[in-house]
Amino acid sequence: MTVVNKNTFTTVKLAKGEMNIYDFGSIKLHAYKTNDFIDDEVFIVEKDGRAVIIESPCFFDNNRELAEYLKDVEVEGMLIAYHGAGATFLPEVPKYATQNAADYSTNGGGKALVANFTNAFGETFDNSIHKITQVIGEGQVTIGGIDFVIKQTAEAFDIAIPEINAVYTHMLGHDCHSIVAGANHADGIIAELSSYIEKGYDLILTSHYTPEDLKDAQTKIDYLENLKKIAANCADSDSFKAEVQKQYPAYSGQNYLDMTAGFFFA
Repeated sequence: MTVVNKNTFTTVKLAKGEMNIYDFGSIKLHAYKTNDFIDDEVFIVEKDGRAVIIESPCFFDNNRELAEYLKDVEVEGMLIAYHGAGATFLPEVPKYATQNAADYSTNGGGKALVANFTNAFGETFDNSIHKITQVIGEGQVTIGGIDFVIKQTAEAFDIAIPEINAVYTHMLGHDCHSIVAGANHADGIIAELSSYIEKGYDLILTSHYTPEDLKDAQTKIDYLENLKKIAANCADSDSFKAEVQKQYPAYSGQNYLDMTAGFFFA
């Protein structure tokens, strides 16, 4: 297998988004940067003219753009983890998810997020929820001749892709704030990122950022450790936010920091 790093890709510009293509020889990874309002990223793993999609776009214009891009590829399945909306996108393709991910999108926190996005973005946002046709468990699942290793998380599931030495999780973003639901949640993310470093993945794929690497994982671990320290030394959410902004002035994701402050000082 060809080893690639996060910066070795070719780019295809689309009308709205762009496609960054990582070539591993027998297998390709297409990272679709949607350029939508919530910085969604969708991943397509392609081998021998067959493809598996990780997550779905959720704005109608992106749905159309990505369907057009994939018109000459046989899409064998879609793994729907944290992003259940966008069901007008390739409705005939089998949808794979763990039971807890399906519940998250239809009844849980995912449903609440979809309601928020519908209010915020109106008609442009496809709030229909993908119907899961294949409920999967932990461990290996092979779709379109490609092996994926499923690991259940609190809300949904993460995905390792052994053939390209990559892992997909919901969020990383080494230079942006994340939603951190308190110190225990921070510890959970730190443990997960530490396990990626231990396993030596080449790429970490996430739903809201271009592909990252282990150096980025370490940057995030340091940030999370520091976030806990800052919270321990602050009396309320406002002073916490002010201190975090002072220490990380260039970070994006202010709305995520607001949510994190709410969790730490609930």
